Amino acid sequence: MTTPAARSTRGRRVVQSGTRPSGDDREGAILATAERLLGERSLSEISTDDLARGAGISRPTFYFYFPSKDAVLLALLDRVVQEADAALARVPDDLASDPPTYWRGCIAAFHETFRAHRPVALACAQARVTNTEVRELWARVMESWTLLVVEAIEGERARGVAPPGLPARDLAVVLNSMNERVLHATFAQDSPAVAEGDVVDVLLTVWLNAIYQTTTPPPA
Repeated sequence: MTTPAARSTRGRRVVQSGTRPSGDDREGAILATAERLLGERSLSEISTDDLARGAGISRPTFYFYFPSKDAVLLALLDRVVQEADAALARVPDDLASDPPTYWRGCIAAFHETFRAHRPVALACAQARVTNTEVRELWARVMESWTLLVVEAIEGERARGVAPPGLPARDLAVVLNSMNERVLHATFAQDSPAVAEGDVVDVLLTVWLNAIYQTTTPPPA
């Protein structure tokens, strides 16, 4: 749950600053069109013509910015991850003084960000099965978030608030993977799934019990 290092949207041509004044606007229009259409149908049902038309550009112009619609999805995921990282950075660093509030803030940051981009989250979860670049990007992101949780767990154990137990990395991997699956089920309205309004509270309870073996860990 930290900012993943050196993330880049591969497969996308870089528009040099100053060479095309409307480049950023056109690229943004393509991404906005893709996210809107993903809320209506699957990526397989969206054509590059749909994306170009929605962005108000021609098909050849579309290919100046993205080599494929898969590259558009990759760019959308990268943008949402950056937004999630920014939301996480705004969570007050009060782990030692108020562990439940800190962990709630972290879980809520991801829930709110990915809920705001529900179509992208669902499309990327499906694309990871067949799209190597999406799968690799998500693996790097999950690894980065896992490392932050490992550091937090080890810090809480070092100050004597969290008891020893499973290796911190194993616990962090399981907790992050649980969040991913539970949020996906909620967003997709799978059955069974945790209700949207309860999902942060449920995840927080599991996290606190897994890390501290209580829902009321003491402050420093």
